Amino acid sequence: MKNNKAQMKIQQMAFMLIAIMLFFVLVGLFVISMSSGGLKAKKAALDEKNALLLVSKLANYPEFSCENAYGGDRVNCIDFDKAFILKTHPEYSKFLDLKNVQIKKMTSEEEIICTQENYPDCNFLSLFEENSEGDDKSIFVALCRKDNLAGSLYNKCELAQLIVRF
Repeated sequence: MKNNKAQMKIQQMAFMLIAIMLFFVLVGLFVISMSSGGLKAKKAALDEKNALLLVSKLANYPEFSCENAYGGDRVNCIDFDKAFILKTHPEYSKFLDLKNVQIKKMTSEEEIICTQENYPDCNFLSLFEENSEGDDKSIFVALCRKDNLAGSLYNKCELAQLIVRF
């Protein structure tokens, strides 16, 4: 008789240990699911932040930036002449790992796409024309170029939007 009581106590203890283990496993799964639920939102926010940082860094790349050509170091300044010449080199899109780069002057006029014939009297320049889907990010930049007025050169800077597709 004593043997049966001892066996019963051992079985009860085993069932309690299994029940406690299952309880902690379920609590652990609940905690993991709650904490990983926000990971997608955090990833999306981080990707957007990185994209905006890349767009602002792109304006200061030597291939685009004004550097010292327009009187001192300028931040977020794009040389329109350099950007227009870069349009003839579509292989740069692989180097920059971008699908498209567009520069759009902030004017109230209708959109005039830049070509060899109408440059610099245009307000929209698309550098790498890949027709593909992607996310667009943009910042405002100073768009500068050298211009000629009555025989003398001067720096002409306008407000533009740099739009990058990833």
